[in-house]
Amino acid sequence: MEMINVIASIQVKAGHRDDFISAFKANVPAVLAEEGCVEYRPAIDLESGIDAQLKDETVVTVIEKWDTLDALKAHLEAPHMLAFREMAGDWVDEVSLKILEDA
Repeated sequence: MEMINVIASIQVKAGHRDDFISAFKANVPAVLAEEGCVEYRPAIDLESGIDAQLKDETVVTVIEKWDTLDALKAHLEAPHMLAFREMAGDWVDEVSLKILEDA
């Protein structure tokens, strides 16, 4: 199986992280119902006391797993994702993706 792992780093404008997370979580059930979605969840930095950790309180990291690259591509065009990006767009400064396969 060709598992696709995605780490999305979403830089949220100051003061809007909670708004973004709330809206994101409301969209999670629709994403989990998509064909090929294995995992889809937001995460924020934990105060760990580990020196090597890079922390940023304005970043929401999305951890995703998909059965195939085609499923991920379909997700990006899903109507609920287009609506979410339009609704949350004013809260977001920047998005970067790491799209990975198992080594």
